Amino acid sequence: MSRPLYGRAELERLLAPRSIAIVGVSQKEGGFGNRTLANMDAYRGEVFVVNPKYDSLNGRRCYPSLAALPRSPDCVVIALPREATEGALRQCAEVKAGGAILYASGYGETGKPERQAEEERLAAIAREGNVRMLGPNCIGIANNLLDAGALFQSEYPSVRRPGGRIGIVSQSGALGYSLAQGAMHGTAVTHVLAAGNSMDVDVCDLASYLIEVPECRAIAFLLEGAREPRRLLALGRKSLAAGKPIIAFKMGTGAGGAAAAKSHTGTLAGSATAYRAAFRRGGFVSAAGFEEVMELAAFFAKAPPPRACGVATMATSGGAAVMAADVAEDLGVPTPQPGEAAAQVLRAAIPDFGSVRNPCDITGQVLNNPESFQVCAAAMLSDPAYGVLIVPTVTSATGLTGTRVPALSALAEKLGKPVCTVWLSDWREGPGAETYEMDPRVARFGSMRSCFGAILAWQEWHELRARVGQAEPRVSQGVVGNLFPDGKKFLGEREAKTILAKYGIDCVPERHAGNAEEAVRAAAEIGYPVVLKADSPEITHKTEAGAVQLDLRDAQALRAACAAMTVAKDRFLVQPMLSGGVELVVGTKRDPQFGPVLLVGLGGVLVEIMRDTALSLAPVGKAEAMRMLRRLRGFRLLEGYRSAPAADLDALCEAIARVSELAADFADRIEEIDVNPLLARPDGATALDALIVLRQE
Repeated sequence: MSRPLYGRAELERLLAPRSIAIVGVSQKEGGFGNRTLANMDAYRGEVFVVNPKYDSLNGRRCYPSLAALPRSPDCVVIALPREATEGALRQCAEVKAGGAILYASGYGETGKPERQAEEERLAAIAREGNVRMLGPNCIGIANNLLDAGALFQSEYPSVRRPGGRIGIVSQSGALGYSLAQGAMHGTAVTHVLAAGNSMDVDVCDLASYLIEVPECRAIAFLLEGAREPRRLLALGRKSLAAGKPIIAFKMGTGAGGAAAAKSHTGTLAGSATAYRAAFRRGGFVSAAGFEEVMELAAFFAKAPPPRACGVATMATSGGAAVMAADVAEDLGVPTPQPGEAAAQVLRAAIPDFGSVRNPCDITGQVLNNPESFQVCAAAMLSDPAYGVLIVPTVTSATGLTGTRVPALSALAEKLGKPVCTVWLSDWREGPGAETYEMDPRVARFGSMRSCFGAILAWQEWHELRARVGQAEPRVSQGVVGNLFPDGKKFLGEREAKTILAKYGIDCVPERHAGNAEEAVRAAAEIGYPVVLKADSPEITHKTEAGAVQLDLRDAQALRAACAAMTVAKDRFLVQPMLSGGVELVVGTKRDPQFGPVLLVGLGGVLVEIMRDTALSLAPVGKAEAMRMLRRLRGFRLLEGYRSAPAADLDALCEAIARVSELAADFADRIEEIDVNPLLARPDGATALDALIVLRQE
């Protein structure tokens, strides 16, 4: 890591300035300097206007230079063309300004070497002058705690600022500001911080600053890419330690490298998945889409740590209750039934055509008896099995929200448990929507799935916080020295399994055969039924190439398979046919930024169709391997589904951990590992096939 993360001490003058100088205000209507000045009307500090051509502009005194100001400004907004920006930044250093925001574009983003050199000079000036710099190519910042709109986006003064809870950090200023406009329907935003080209202060620094701002309870984090992944992981550790969740969304998720991947793992573990794995390892909350970011951030900003894993739903509509049950089952969210104390209250309050089960249908009769709504909500949220209550809003109606939201909010505060509403009405901004949005303890969601998904993420994030500092021991001692032959790109099954065995991974035994008769003799030694494979490192996907035949039960079938397998060119592997168990893929792919990414998936050769996978950065220990398995939709197959016996999960987790350690130990040599399938059975976990792709310098 080139330098530690900046924090509040380094960035306070830039991001929470007591004085702001704007260089570039002019008589030009709509100019960026003029827009910035208009955005500072309610600012609670001093504003200086710098332009040597005028004595005054817009009713404010003009100063000829930064040196002429009565005091050193905390923050300088440079709203000048690119050609004049460097000189203005030098003035910032000379007057010992705390920070500078550079609007000018046309630097490194052009790809021109001379413009990149200009950008580097700006960074050097800022570094040597101890001026913290945002940009260039930056829209500016908004600090709503100070009503400071140091940015050129129009209409900032008209954007509502309903008390702050969420800080927004974005490489894309326009997208960051688009999230901030959620304040118009009640979203409480503290800051909007954009990094631009990030030649000094970057998004990791900006989020690091917000972690130390007490008013900010959660951070919405829009990321295009990280130049230094270690800084991203350091930011995650800081957020976990502080209990300040960062909701991250990675823009630019194309997996361009997938087409060149040689293994199933390589195809599935692209750049986007590497970031998701890094977010999970770093302790970020990963948003699947841009539209989820602010919903998640608002919920995390309102919700205290969970007190129980169970989720209760109380609806005034039977259909909404069924919808909640369906989504909870699909996502694997625990929805236990109410305890006897809560059930007694519910039975007394709910008509017999309702339901006292969870999800609970209290029916529309609560309109005739509003007190029963509060009684039922209190009974369910007080139940020790539940950590959160969901109350769907089916109809947007004037009058209901005014009494329900304060009652639910008071209940949430008293019990230390959050309450969520799922806004099912298609009148998205109808009566009551803003009341829910602005309440500090009741969170609003646009869909049942996003609500239950957020609750799962909330529980997982707090579980991760509880594990901070708990390092997992290695399961293998590793191997010293060079395991890999020179000059090879692919290590086929025989060579790959030899290396896996050195890491203690159980592999299916085999015999090499140079013709059909040798294969028959090998099968006689092994015992039928057998598997026949082509012994060729060039064939990376055996099934697709017709290079594998299963369940051959006698010599006649084996000879026929040898004759049909022309791709083998009289080079065969004969293996025992292992039956039963669950097929998985376990593999790694080296990411240029984060190193080896571990993938675990169900399905064997069908994994790309099933897409039931979990990822992490390598290496992992057995406990993390188990958590990966539990994230798979098909995990129940491993526990013993219906009459099938359960797999040896301890052995399976150990095999996964050992593969990850091999990849991490030789990250400079291994491009991909593909153990496919890894057969999980009651008596262990066995690699049936494997491929290792080596890095080419």
